[in-house]
Amino acid sequence: MILQVDDIRYFVEVKGEGEPLVFLHGFTGDTTTWSGVTDQLSATNRCVSIDLIGHGRTESPKDVTRYTMDRVAADISSLLDELDIDNTVLVGYSMGGRMALHFSLTYPEKVKALILESASPGLRTSEERKERRKNDHALADRIEREGIEEFVDFWQEIPLFASQKRLPDKVRSEIRQQRMSQSATGLSNSLKGMGTGAQNSLWDRLDELTFPVRLLVGELDHKFVHIAEEMKKLNPDFQILTFSNTGHAIHVEESRKFGTIIEELLLIT
Repeated sequence: MILQVDDIRYFVEVKGEGEPLVFLHGFTGDTTTWSGVTDQLSATNRCVSIDLIGHGRTESPKDVTRYTMDRVAADISSLLDELDIDNTVLVGYSMGGRMALHFSLTYPEKVKALILESASPGLRTSEERKERRKNDHALADRIEREGIEEFVDFWQEIPLFASQKRLPDKVRSEIRQQRMSQSATGLSNSLKGMGTGAQNSLWDRLDELTFPVRLLVGELDHKFVHIAEEMKKLNPDFQILTFSNTGHAIHVEESRKFGTIIEELLLIT
């Protein structure tokens, strides 16, 4: 369905009935990346997947200031109001995980529990953020200059997604086609407005989260395993769940296991 929020038309997919689960995809993703998981969980829950601004069937405005974490978090809050969701279990992957964490700290009353998949609280220092912004802007300009196909060729080969090469050809083809359907303007502005370099560090705010928080990581994704361990040091109530022989995109590589883990987590939240 299409829902108007402020000046942006958002695409939202809703499956099933019951207690709500809200899913936020990663960079270059959209609602379809969650299909395997939401098909499974919609038997018992109301699964709400949102195409974030600049992605999928949601609009991709040219104004980069429309892509800030604060403004997109406010959009998500308005979407939940439109859907009559008072509070929810929020699931976020990678960029969507950073957004889910930002949302949870901004609107904690709307979050019952938080499940972060391969996500981080941003970069700790201003120097790191400055360097990352430089790199994010360079990549954003490359997307605009060279187009989506060249970018997808590059993006699917980065080390972060190396474990996806083991997926069946059909699945890999679907992932590529989904990425190819994106907007160059949307991806470029998402990097500039919501990239890791643009996000304020949330490391010193992790102790503010008092509801259940689960950190899901793939054991082959060493960087994010380390980030999860560091996050838990700052809030010992966080729980880490590690998926064996799995990389960054757990919900893609191990869709059934991912859904089953969420089912188990829902029983204790």
